[in-house]
Amino acid sequence: MTTETRHILSLSGGKDSAALAIYMRDRVSGMEYVFHDTFKELPETYEYLDRLEAVLGTRIDRTTPDESFEHWLAVFGNMIPSSHRRWCTKMLKLKPFERYVGDDPVRNYVALRADEDRTGYISTRPNITAVYPFKEDGLVRADIIRILEESGLGLPKYTEWGRSRSGCFFCFYQQKIEWVRLKQTYPDLFEEAKRYEYANQDKYRPFYWCGNEPLAELEKPERMDEIQRKWEESRGKTKGTKSRRLLHILGGADEDEEGEKDGCLICHV
Repeated sequence: MTTETRHILSLSGGKDSAALAIYMRDRVSGMEYVFHDTFKELPETYEYLDRLEAVLGTRIDRTTPDESFEHWLAVFGNMIPSSHRRWCTKMLKLKPFERYVGDDPVRNYVALRADEDRTGYISTRPNITAVYPFKEDGLVRADIIRILEESGLGLPKYTEWGRSRSGCFFCFYQQKIEWVRLKQTYPDLFEEAKRYEYANQDKYRPFYWCGNEPLAELEKPERMDEIQRKWEESRGKTKGTKSRRLLHILGGADEDEEGEKDGCLICHV
């Protein structure tokens, strides 16, 4: 254990944490940048981190879990994670982060913006103190976009096909329109996610990523068309509305779907 405080910024592969890394680059000397790899990330996430590493001019450390997602899926009785059982964040992100930190005193920089009203899911270890530079300095979404554009990094490429957030390709916080786009863009990953839904079907009822709707139903052409149509109608209704939520701007969530209120900050910033 060292008595000197370490400064650590966890990267999710998303735009906000990337912008925070750039924002803090010349403000804190000796900053450590770390990405917690679940091995279930989108290909664009790794590409974005490689480009960010070049912009920062320093290495991004990578942590990995002791055991795979499949191992922990079996440990938790083949119950896929959900907003009520976020074992994926705990076992694949938080535990590796805490192992990386050890017992050293740490200031953990979190990219929660001033225009966000949500809580996080971060470490509660007493030696780890979370700090929120964007909130403290009053930076909002427009500032984050400006930082990314001025640095030359820009947004992650997964936003080009409709993914709104970082995280595993099967993240339960995805809206249904994002599942449709995953099916269209990465059908092999969609199939892998679909198989996880039935991992425990021999003993128990299946668990689904989208509440009560299995991916096998969601991927039917008529259902995908319906989701796409509802999303387009939702965009038409909310276009130009100042109160339009960021989730709708970036992810195209249906108006009748519940947005992300308590997303895992270590995954989705």
